[in-house]
Amino acid sequence: KARTAQRDAKEDSVQELLVDFITSLDGYGAAEGWPGFWGLQGPEYLAWLGEQSERDYTILMGANTYRLMSGFAAEAETLEADEAAAADELARTPKVVFSSTLQPPLAWANTQLVGGDAVEAVAGMKRDGASPMRTLGSLSLSRSLLQAGVVDRFRVVVFPVITGATGKERIFDRYPDIALDLVESRTFDDRLQLLEYVPTVLDGPPGAGN
Repeated sequence: KARTAQRDAKEDSVQELLVDFITSLDGYGAAEGWPGFWGLQGPEYLAWLGEQSERDYTILMGANTYRLMSGFAAEAETLEADEAAAADELARTPKVVFSSTLQPPLAWANTQLVGGDAVEAVAGMKRDGASPMRTLGSLSLSRSLLQAGVVDRFRVVVFPVITGATGKERIFDRYPDIALDLVESRTFDDRLQLLEYVPTVLDGPPGAGN
């Protein structure tokens, strides 16, 4: 049984919201001691990333992701050329940070701070905003938006590695039950799997209580 609030939110929405993660096969967002992308990024995947214009979206994030990514952007002059270009693209992209601990003004260009309820704010942005939205990292924020039923697409790129001993940032902990309808899939470099779904939050296992 899907939540009525989720159905109503989707019917009323204008702008789409995409929750977007990269993950190991066992659901970690990163791993201690491993390189970025677990060292498995290939030319097809990197080319696809390069085709994804950040400025097509408003980027949503929480405070921890903001601190990490704004620090990364501040060191752009020390980065490799492709990393510096990505940092510059992100700096020019409209961003919204949801936090009760950060204080304005935020140093990172084109960033708005929202201190109130993130779900209410995003529902308003879906109705009245000028562009679609996607999350960047931000595990707690993404989980809250999914639980509230305001997410239109859920996308993961699965990297073929299990990091049970060194993995950190478990993505799916404390998620509700969610049914996923596959709408897109793709393989990069014969090893990375892109999977994109339409999510439906469930009140419990299908058929429970019927």
